[in-house]
Amino acid sequence: MTDGLSRTSYATGEVRRTSSLVGGLRLPADKSVAHRALLFNAMAHGEAEVTVARPGEDVRSMAGVLGTLGAVTSIETVGDDLTRVRLRGGGEGEAARLPGGGGETLDCGNAGTAMRLLIGALAGRPARATLIGDASLSARPMERVAAPLRSVGVHVVTADGHAPVTVEGSSALEATDHELTVASAQVVGALTLAALAADGTTTIHVPGPTRDHTERMLAWMGAPVRREGYVTTVQGKAGFGARTVDVPGDISAAAAWLVAGALHPDAHIVIEDVGLNPSRTGVIDVLRDMGADIRVASEGPTEWCPEPVGTVIVSGGRPLQAIDLSGERVADVIDELPLLAIAMAAAEGVSTVRDARELRVKESDRIALTVAGLRAIGAAAEEREDGWVVSRGEPREASVRTEGDHRIAMSFAIAGLTGVAGTVVVDDPACAAVSYPSFWTDMEHLAS
Repeated sequence: MTDGLSRTSYATGEVRRTSSLVGGLRLPADKSVAHRALLFNAMAHGEAEVTVARPGEDVRSMAGVLGTLGAVTSIETVGDDLTRVRLRGGGEGEAARLPGGGGETLDCGNAGTAMRLLIGALAGRPARATLIGDASLSARPMERVAAPLRSVGVHVVTADGHAPVTVEGSSALEATDHELTVASAQVVGALTLAALAADGTTTIHVPGPTRDHTERMLAWMGAPVRREGYVTTVQGKAGFGARTVDVPGDISAAAAWLVAGALHPDAHIVIEDVGLNPSRTGVIDVLRDMGADIRVASEGPTEWCPEPVGTVIVSGGRPLQAIDLSGERVADVIDELPLLAIAMAAAEGVSTVRDARELRVKESDRIALTVAGLRAIGAAAEEREDGWVVSRGEPREASVRTEGDHRIAMSFAIAGLTGVAGTVVVDDPACAAVSYPSFWTDMEHLAS
């Protein structure tokens, strides 16, 4: 059935157009939810188990940090797909606190979410710890978390605004009102965790939409945390109970196949048990607005997870139209924008992305790399300070530079797979494992 995958090499990252994309998938666990399920149970009172399907390197980094702190009591691998992590939290009574004796060096690898949430989690622990990461993570901004935490009594030292980050927390933090200038779920999450150790009411105001994974899961575990619009309210001091979690599939991983299915004329892909948090499904809305045939069967939250879970089906054959994205719509799809750029490069008309400056400080400068990759594969693309302008060009073969960024690698592999480009060679195919370790295997499954 394929005229491409038989000649695709994982070792070289070489991808050609396939004749069809048909099949069903169960995706790796949502890393945003997995990070929180692991960390919050490490802070809780009691024991619980977190089940994670095919965890990527970022989730493994979080589990490794919590193991260093003594919160992980066992890790069991079930077949090739599931990892079960058993945790005993350090929380007790009215305290939500990580265990450990202090003085630890905690290696977060490439996981920015892990590092930022951990800074907040360590804020209420009266001991010192140092957070480190790889070269990519060490270039990402950490003052956006450190500065507001200093204002409530946490001693945080960064290396010129970056990792390594040393945190010396306190069990007597100050409750306050935070007015953030950046709409970041990671920052809100960090401040929420710190606020659980503060005596009184903390409010966190953000200037725009953010994902609500932190508030949703903490409330489900019994913490006095509430989210209304752009305001999160935390009543401290407070603890909460451990709770077993079965993490759903990652909608950001699903985005690769939603774009691929929308672009390929002979595609029918069924993605089961995927997380459908309303703050994460913007990629579905954007692709539908471009003309894609995507159907969703939502099953809602389950006993084992506070997130809505369901099945998504995408079929090809419909022409896509250009789209303009800015403001809140960009915030809703910030991680999926490189993939959506591939759809834009196949659409009729000129598409634009604005207000996406945050892409400059992800694992790479995703604006620069996306535009460079689009030009390399033959699309007409112009880089803007906060986004890009792109329209269809003449597909051609290209080698694509990823700088080790998993989302860039997967995006341009999809370009090659669907014929938006000629043959594509991704320079670092292994980097997909940061979030999606089975990406290349799933590609072969759908195209075989």
